[in-house]
Amino acid sequence: MTKQFAKWAKKQKIQTEDLANALEEFKKGGYEANLGAYLYKKRIRFQGKGKSGSGRSIIVYKKGDRAIFIHGFAKKEKANLSKKEFLLLKEFAKVLLSLSREKIDIALQNGDFKEV
Repeated sequence: MTKQFAKWAKKQKIQTEDLANALEEFKKGGYEANLGAYLYKKRIRFQGKGKSGSGRSIIVYKKGDRAIFIHGFAKKEKANLSKKEFLLLKEFAKVLLSLSREKIDIALQNGDFKEV
């Protein structure tokens, strides 16, 4: 996950274990929407609440390569991404997918990414 997403998850009190479980569900086809451009929307349960009333995450996913949580928001804050947000996330996804494994390892060491 990105540093920004990790901050959001911490603020929402989402445990790393819950994110790992969400990722497993996601890999089995359990997600709410394929937004295109390697972007997917996945529900994330907030502590003490069900999935439907909790949060939404945006994941950059390329099968057999990588899955990165990049954005999160509470359903009560907004129903969906704005067109501007989608376009920015789409560009961000391109950058993330172009990173070599070595650059990802460096980002993990620097704290720019956090492993789930």
